[in-house]
Amino acid sequence: MSTQEMRLTQHVDAPIETVWAVLTDIEHATETLSGIIEVEPLTPGPYSVGFRWREARKMFGMTASEEMEVTELEAPHRTEVTAVQGDVTYRTVFTLAAKPTGGTELVMLFGASQPPQRGLKKLLGAATSRLGASATRRMMEQDLQDIAAAAAARA
Repeated sequence: MSTQEMRLTQHVDAPIETVWAVLTDIEHATETLSGIIEVEPLTPGPYSVGFRWREARKMFGMTASEEMEVTELEAPHRTEVTAVQGDVTYRTVFTLAAKPTGGTELVMLFGASQPPQRGLKKLLGAATSRLGASATRRMMEQDLQDIAAAAAARA
């Protein structure tokens, strides 16, 4: 099983509770996150372990849709969201920490794991890996900036 991870950090000028409220407001994600073009809740109820939704994003001129599920939750400090696409499992962990100087530190840890590839699949995967990682990093940086702006506006 091979795993790739990236870690991003964003300071947010808002209290941890406000950042948590924005982060977990899946129903309004299209209004908060500029990269999301559609959200469809798949389970009823509030954001909790087992809550699932489908979100669509535009990347490389195409629309990609992923089914997301909350797999861990320690409100308002940590949540883990998992998505499975084919043989790849994507895991995103958000941690929030109140800063003594004010505001909140929001950290996103993103990882993708898949079984080892062989032959042509391995060669193609290596060739597209850098491009995909770069685009993913930009998208996630934008998500964090969008969350920070929405939380600061609510604070």
